[in-house]
Amino acid sequence: MLVEFKDEQVRVDSDRLIELYCNLGEAGAENAVCRAMETLALRLGEVPRLRDAGDLDALGRAARRMVGIANEVGMTTLARVAGDVENTCGNGDVAGAAATSARLIRIGDKSLTALCQINIMPSV
Repeated sequence: MLVEFKDEQVRVDSDRLIELYCNLGEAGAENAVCRAMETLALRLGEVPRLRDAGDLDALGRAARRMVGIANEVGMTTLARVAGDVENTCGNGDVAGAAATSARLIRIGDKSLTALCQINIMPSV
């Protein structure tokens, strides 16, 4: 599913969400998605502090964790951008980390909003 915003698009893999519902049941999937969203929101909140402190190691670790969580719930754009942040941090690219982390915050906010707007209830 493609959700368009004025300046950027975010992708949420509805097939991944349906798979969660099929595997975990409605309550389990909703719990998993809620936990993922809470964790991602907390990690996104850490990004500006880590970036401003110039702590590329911690920023890269936080981004790597976001990749896994985002993929788990089908937030494909967020996972890709978090991977970009991880790569720039791993390369010691301060300017790149600043730019990609700013994009990560924008995409993260939009991805969380998009996931809230999706109503996935597969008929199993």
